[in-house]
Amino acid sequence: MPRSTQTQTSLSVATWEQSQCYYSARFLLTWATLLIPEQVAQLWPPLEVAQRTQTSKKLVNTVAGCADEALAGLVACNPHLQLLQGHRVALRSDLDSLKGRVALLSGGGSGHEPAHAGFIGKGMLTGVIAGAVFTSPAVGSILAAIRAVAQAGTAGTLLIVKNYTGDRLNFGLAREQARAEGIPVEMVVVGDDSAFTVLKKAGRRGLCGTVLIHKVAGALAEAGVGLEEITNRVSVVAKAMGTLGVSLSSCSVPGSRPTFELSPDEVELGLGIHGEAGVRRIKMASADEIVTLMLDHMTNSSNVSHVPVQSGSSVVLMVNNLGGLSFLELGIVADAAVRSLEGRGVKIARALVGTFMSALEMPGISLTLLLVDEPLLKLIDAETTASAWPNVAKVSVTGQKRSRAAPAEPLEVPDTTAAGVVEEPGVPLPHWPPSPGSASQQMALALERVCATLLGLEEHLNALDRAAGDGDCGTTHSRAARAIQGWLKEGPPPGSPAQLLSKLSLLLLEKMGGSSGALYGLFLTAAAQPLKAKTDLPAWSAAMEAGLEAMQKYGKAAPGDRTMLDSLWAAGQELQAWKSPGASLLHVLTKAVQSAEAAAEATKTMEAGAGRASYISSARLDQPDPGAVAAAAILRAILEALQGPGA
Repeated sequence: MPRSTQTQTSLSVATWEQSQCYYSARFLLTWATLLIPEQVAQLWPPLEVAQRTQTSKKLVNTVAGCADEALAGLVACNPHLQLLQGHRVALRSDLDSLKGRVALLSGGGSGHEPAHAGFIGKGMLTGVIAGAVFTSPAVGSILAAIRAVAQAGTAGTLLIVKNYTGDRLNFGLAREQARAEGIPVEMVVVGDDSAFTVLKKAGRRGLCGTVLIHKVAGALAEAGVGLEEITNRVSVVAKAMGTLGVSLSSCSVPGSRPTFELSPDEVELGLGIHGEAGVRRIKMASADEIVTLMLDHMTNSSNVSHVPVQSGSSVVLMVNNLGGLSFLELGIVADAAVRSLEGRGVKIARALVGTFMSALEMPGISLTLLLVDEPLLKLIDAETTASAWPNVAKVSVTGQKRSRAAPAEPLEVPDTTAAGVVEEPGVPLPHWPPSPGSASQQMALALERVCATLLGLEEHLNALDRAAGDGDCGTTHSRAARAIQGWLKEGPPPGSPAQLLSKLSLLLLEKMGGSSGALYGLFLTAAAQPLKAKTDLPAWSAAMEAGLEAMQKYGKAAPGDRTMLDSLWAAGQELQAWKSPGASLLHVLTKAVQSAEAAAEATKTMEAGAGRASYISSARLDQPDPGAVAAAAILRAILEALQGPGA
């Protein structure tokens, strides 16, 4: 393609993607390229550029059948739902029980799961009509659903529609046709988008707040309220809420490419639920900062689509996963939202956190705020059998006590032993460096040496762990090192070896985390026991044995399994020499450290028999085990501390 044509094509793509018609045309062109790709690409050069971009992977059978199969799967697993033959429509299986009550129908494009079919059930929707992915449902299917509920003897039908042109047109046309047949049908169009600061001709988009309208309307219908009153009341509720979304990247329609691109340091603010770009791009920031920005935007009175939330307001908060955000991140965002709102004096009456209305696999969230009073809360709290509605506590979030005092630590049993006490005449003492200073100070120096060693190895251990685990071995050991450093700043460690090991055990169990924290905790707890009676060299050898035995008992690893035990076991075999009369502390320990380091290096040729690495092909394990390397490094640091300055 000539350079001038390439430039013109890239500009036309950018201009086209900003136009209002892009997303409707994209669907048609996607299907056209599946059928006659060469002809369409010749007619429209920008599509040729798009074709060269690799589409994302999706776990589907066919692009054409994914919407039908997704709805069929939901119905197959929910005995309370039925499909309407010949249509992409799901209905309550107990339609006959609705005689004399108002039916509620909603729907839209697929790809927003669990919306909308997840909200079918007693106390919420009667049925939904689903379109293809991000595409409005067919008029014929909407009309068929209206007829089906009417034939069941319902007292009219309310259509709950998100404010998108295709949905308004198709649901509106079906409504007019049904009314021409004598079926009473009303329609509420929900627009809860708070992204736009100036009024758009198309109005506010319908987003996750629509689910709250499903809930309120469902509670009213279940209570036997009439069609006109339900319509009027939910119309008022719809004006008292707002939603704003933010995403870390885009999503992609099955068979197509991502809908927009973001730089690694950017996030999209104010985007919709169909992969369309937002109102602006902002720099990546912390969860607290992004949530604060979102709430500021949503509640700013200069924003025409703002929610009039102020200090003293009572709200329902929805934290909605747009599809691809981890539950860990979702919890962080929820915490940030609660703290930010309560910091503004806003009372959070209810908080709903989960996936309610997604945009395929989009990694992002939306926040919805609904102003509520007690009568409205009762409708939110009303019972429902809809599978996707969460089990929300019927009490206010704000004002609840969120923590409980930890139980008091048990009183310590006095330890009669202390480092440096001669237990048997003629036996060299296993005391810390032969330099002046108390036992407590000497132990502190040894621990500082261990901490410095682990912090220096963080990146190296992480690199080793990426080949066989989740790449956090160095991070885990550094976390332990920082916890020990913080503990040492609080005061001198105990002078008794047994008490020291017990304290370290509790600290690592609480702060280190992962299997390493548990294993070190087990080792130290068991090793402390022989040192309660004596602290001579045979007692330290027994302590090593007890620790290794505990690790094997609960960790299920054995020497040769390519774990941290390999290093410790090799050292333990050498420390048996401490049981011999006249054994040298440093000479034996030096040999033990050398054996531990050799054992750690030897793990590179071992086949893993325990731990995460046991699930990895041995052909991919050509580096030493990071846990074994870390254990050997700890022993080396202790030896150097015992040898004194300059070691």
